[in-house]
Amino acid sequence: MATIKIISWNVAGIRAGITKGLWQKMRQMKGDIYCFQETKARKDQIDFGWEYPQEYKDYWNPAQKAGYSGVATFSKFEPKKVIVGDRDNDWDDEGRVIITKFDEFTLLNIYFPNGKRDKGQLMYKMEFYEYFLEYINKLRDQGEKVIFCGDVNTAHQEIDLARPKENAKTSGFLEIERKWIDKLVANGWIDTFREFNKDGGNYSWWDQYTRAKERNVGWRIDYFFVDKALKKKLKSAFILPEIEGSDHCPVGIEIDL
Repeated sequence: MATIKIISWNVAGIRAGITKGLWQKMRQMKGDIYCFQETKARKDQIDFGWEYPQEYKDYWNPAQKAGYSGVATFSKFEPKKVIVGDRDNDWDDEGRVIITKFDEFTLLNIYFPNGKRDKGQLMYKMEFYEYFLEYINKLRDQGEKVIFCGDVNTAHQEIDLARPKENAKTSGFLEIERKWIDKLVANGWIDTFREFNKDGGNYSWWDQYTRAKERNVGWRIDYFFVDKALKKKLKSAFILPEIEGSDHCPVGIEIDL
């Protein structure tokens, strides 16, 4: 059994992230697997360069729309199977899902929809949420040990954002969105960070336009969830606000697998 460090980060554009030292930050954080969201690029658009850490194998799911959404997983371990999206069910033409299956676990890297644009987008977000929960429950029922991570685009409880009352009618903290995370937890999925840290003031996203990070006026909307069967294998869960390069910061877990 080995302890594996998995890190998730909404990089808000991987090409911009590379110019800000993404490859060096990967070495600094010492992750075994990285799950990036909002990559906004295809692999053939990436200049990997000499600084790229060659020990990682990379898997990409870009959105059909150029410069939008997209996820990529970088792993030191070669998965036995990679599933890019779920286009058969019209679930993912926006580059939101990569599933990597290893012998000991199944990892889902997800960029969940943002519901702020309009009611139609909020409806799409909620439909995505419901389909996703059904999907991971089915994986678990089939005996897979499931970990999922990414930008969930919802703060679960008041402790998870700096200004809950002011944002009660803002997508990302609407009752309907928060109740879905309640449902997720009721289905036996564990918010790993809250297993180790019950304190407020721990956020993963800050509005760049208002320089909110300087005042730590943030939201915790990036998560790692594991099935309760993996709870005893968790060693740590963490947020890395000191790592710059996006309006989000990396989050991660260490787990014995």
